[in-house]
Amino acid sequence: MTENNANQAQRHRVLLIDDQKIIGEAVRRMLASESDILFSFCSSADEAVTFAIEFKPTVILQDLVMPGLSGLELARRYRATPSLSQVPVIVLSSQEDATVKAELFQAGANDYLVKLPDRIELIARIRVHSEAYQRLLERDFAFSQLEASLLQLDREKAKSEGLLLNILPHSIAEKLKNNQVTIAQSFESVTVMFADLSGFTEYSQHIHPQSLLTLLDEIFSAFDHLASDHSVEKIKTIGDAYMAASGVPEISVNHAEAMADMTLEMIDVFERIREKHNFSLRVRIGMHSGSVVAGVIGKHKFSYDLWGDTVNIASRMESHGEASR
Repeated sequence: MTENNANQAQRHRVLLIDDQKIIGEAVRRMLASESDILFSFCSSADEAVTFAIEFKPTVILQDLVMPGLSGLELARRYRATPSLSQVPVIVLSSQEDATVKAELFQAGANDYLVKLPDRIELIARIRVHSEAYQRLLERDFAFSQLEASLLQLDREKAKSEGLLLNILPHSIAEKLKNNQVTIAQSFESVTVMFADLSGFTEYSQHIHPQSLLTLLDEIFSAFDHLASDHSVEKIKTIGDAYMAASGVPEISVNHAEAMADMTLEMIDVFERIREKHNFSLRVRIGMHSGSVVAGVIGKHKFSYDLWGDTVNIASRMESHGEASR
């Protein structure tokens, strides 16, 4: 029989704590013929807790009166030890005293037998308590696995929601989470802005692709921070162009002012980045206020976008504008 099979066969691990070795030998003989019971003996009450932690019993048998720690105090110590707190304790005693039994049960003992008990009864009680304890461990393990799974689901949900908020406004993301199929709104008064890097096409031909992407990321990330500061909604980037809107999807009476303040800061930030890297690019910005239609398009790689004359005019304002103005 392999060690693993042996451990499975001896599924009831019984630890006896008793200062009398003759009692230990008597109990050992009672259990010797039971192939599903692994027996161990400790003669010191003071060492009982340490011994039990190492042995990992499924049932503890113990004497009531021993030198050093009493059986009552020992029962309390089991319950105060995390790895032993739920292990069944059967007290063996020569006393048949109801008051003593009550105190032991209150301290955490599970059962009480007058020693030496009948062999058949002892084995039956060992198996009943051991099996109940092992079912308890299995239940606790299942609960812990369930809690871990739920925690992981919460983390994945938060991660998914975070990713969703990176591409959609919060209120739009909430509508999608609530299974709203069509998301479209009309806004009477918003401000749309386009920013473009003048000279980008020529510049991109003379710089390594990784360096180019790093530069664009630095510029557009700075614009993103400004959008957040001014409650402006970033709509998208298209190549070297950056589109944002104020007054969508949350209505704002100060949308034009907020966008104007943001664009002025965009120019300042861009100039600092330009001086830092010493490149010849310039930023060109155009904006226009008016009505738009806003909504989500696509089923897989969906996006929040704007449509209408206001968008077209803002784009033309950018393309016909002067750089850094």
